Amino acid sequence: MTENRVVAFRPKDEIADPLSEILRSGAKRLIEQAVEAEFAAFLAHTAT
Repeated sequence: MTENRVVAFRPKDEIADPLSEILRSGAKRLIEQAVEAEFAAFLAHTAT
């Protein structure tokens, strides 16, 4: 057995395809907007 069958794995942070990158960036934007909205609501509630 002289044949090497080792397969290198890609790092977790490396994107395999463009669709995954689009979905990931969209999800990140949605989470950022939700956190900003929650924080604004919290500030408005505590300011009164």
